Amino acid sequence: MSNTTTDTTADAVNAPVLSKLEDGVAHITLNRPDQANALDDATINALAAAINQACDDTGTRVVLLRAIGKTFCAGGDIRMFETRLDELAELLDNLLVPLNKALVRLQTSGLPVVSAINGPVGGGGIGIALCADFVLASDTMKLRCGYSAIGLTPDAGSSWFLAKRTGTVYAKQLFFMNTPLDAQACLQKGIVDAVYPAEQLLDEATALAKQLAAAPKHVMQRTKFLVDSAGKLSFEKHLDAERRYMVASGGEAASHEGIKAFIEKRKAVFNNA
Repeated sequence: MSNTTTDTTADAVNAPVLSKLEDGVAHITLNRPDQANALDDATINALAAAINQACDDTGTRVVLLRAIGKTFCAGGDIRMFETRLDELAELLDNLLVPLNKALVRLQTSGLPVVSAINGPVGGGGIGIALCADFVLASDTMKLRCGYSAIGLTPDAGSSWFLAKRTGTVYAKQLFFMNTPLDAQACLQKGIVDAVYPAEQLLDEATALAKQLAAAPKHVMQRTKFLVDSAGKLSFEKHLDAERRYMVASGGEAASHEGIKAFIEKRKAVFNNA
């Protein structure tokens, strides 16, 4: 499927999440622009389904997370919460179970993930935006946590990913104080990896995703596992994992092509190896 396009939403342009697989890149797009791409139950279920589908499809080599409109994601749909206050705890539990499972699936899939934050992001949208290996932002991007202002706590991995990128002390301060940060401040703090003019963001993110998709899939997955597990295994076990992956890679066509291309001074063509 590496050279095909699979669009699961061609007949559902009004779906809360759009998804398609194009040249190895699974495009997953939040599509509630009139509601700031807030996460209601339909959006969360559609997002979880799109992530799971991307992970299931053997043709997926990279996942690109993006949004339509001027806001990436405002977080949970507070208007929906207000209409269901009597059952809010149960509602939140029912929403977070499928979302959390999908996020774990994405993180453990080994697939490189790119996010394109096209505008303001808050609440659970932070976790969705920062779960990526490459976080690109537009110059209109702003981050505000907002949880404590409405009496809730972080979700969707927002506390995990923000703490990993900024350190625990600064992450706590952001969650406690709900301090808004613009794109340049986020870049300086390491929350995002690059900032582009709004009109260039999607092109830059797509180009990066395609570049990653051109690399050998198994090599990218193994490398991601090794780096993500650094410090979690003993050094001896980590070295053993490195050895096993190196040996496995050495027996595959991708390494043979890569070595030949290096010797022949040409660009390697991996053909989704």
